[in-house]
Amino acid sequence: MALFTADGWLFFMRWFHFLAGITWIGMLYYFNFVQTPFFATAEPPVRMGMIVGSLVGRALWWFRWGAMFTLITGLIIIGHRVGQFGGVREFFATSYGWGIFTGGAIGTLMWANVWFVIWPAQKVVIASATQVAKGGQAIPEAAARGQRAGFVSRTNTLFSIPMLFFMGSASHLTLFDHATRGGKIGMLLIGGIIVLLAEANALYGTTGPAKKMLSTLTGTFWAGFILTAILWLLFVILFPQNV
Repeated sequence: MALFTADGWLFFMRWFHFLAGITWIGMLYYFNFVQTPFFATAEPPVRMGMIVGSLVGRALWWFRWGAMFTLITGLIIIGHRVGQFGGVREFFATSYGWGIFTGGAIGTLMWANVWFVIWPAQKVVIASATQVAKGGQAIPEAAARGQRAGFVSRTNTLFSIPMLFFMGSASHLTLFDHATRGGKIGMLLIGGIIVLLAEANALYGTTGPAKKMLSTLTGTFWAGFILTAILWLLFVILFPQNV
């Protein structure tokens, strides 16, 4: 394959997509696996130094722009692939198209969480910590905004598990080859409702089993694998198939 061809251009887009995605999800896992547990036991001056000293701010920069470039390159790749298949209808007639669409839809929701929930909340937290470090008063809403951002970040960790599964399945599994059109629509509706309920819990939930499950990494992993299994069952077993 020559690099300066349509296929070569697509390869570069995939390459950038992988690099950006690894950066994004890597920072997501850093926040959830390393920073948050560390902050839970660290002394207040240590936490304050990491926030005010720009360590957290730098990590958030790579986090949000990794998410942005993952989305942009992903949309470019999907647009190119739709053209290669001959149109939207033809794209969604393939197992590849449905696998990419499912993973991409979850990934887009994760991107929205980064840019419209986590980052705005963390800006308030950083501004509050900076004011306190200078002898001022904390911003009253900072603690609640930070807690919500943490819960949404933990939900993104949950979402990353089915997102990566369906992205990988597009090229390596044929999950949807025999599904009927009605089955695909049903899968989309029921699967979408389940994912949106998890998102609503992240944005508005305060108590209950779901929040308790996401309060630990073990619970988050279990929730992610359970969600993946549910979606897999919906897409493969629970709906009529043409065989």
